Amino acid sequence: MKRLLSLTALLLFVSVSFAQIKGREVPSVKIKNLDFEHVNTADVIQNGGDPIIISFWATWCSPCKRELNSIRDMYPDWQAETGVKLVAVSIDDARNINKVPTYVYGQGWEYDVLLDPNGDFKRAMNVNNVPHTFLIDGNGKVVWHHNSYQPGDEEELYRLVQALSNGEELEH
Repeated sequence: MKRLLSLTALLLFVSVSFAQIKGREVPSVKIKNLDFEHVNTADVIQNGGDPIIISFWATWCSPCKRELNSIRDMYPDWQAETGVKLVAVSIDDARNINKVPTYVYGQGWEYDVLLDPNGDFKRAMNVNNVPHTFLIDGNGKVVWHHNSYQPGDEEELYRLVQALSNGEELEH
């Protein structure tokens, strides 16, 4: 019975957390690009009305790297078909932040990669652990999010991007 109550409490927390996120605009936060220059998320999270994927990740997170690497080869096709833009936001701290550009360039990611070493953007988006992926509509509003990664999740993400690109409403 105690375990059932814990599960119920967790599901309620997740539901409330998503309700707080869904429909929200992406917050404006100053973080850094791969050249360690300050950028504002409000400026980077623009895509001419097309969908945006924001993926929070870290170099020490194996599932994060698997997710972004699984998208890498399909991403040019996704862009051509839907106009989607992927922004990968590293939450590596100051000790590990210098590893990020080397890893990104070594993997051949063609995503926009941002650095959030202080966790300001992470907190603003209510990210507790990674990987945490958000889908943003053309108006800059969160329409879907997913925490964790299992092989095949990228296919579901792409299906959602296609639906959003076609003007469909998303249900989570």
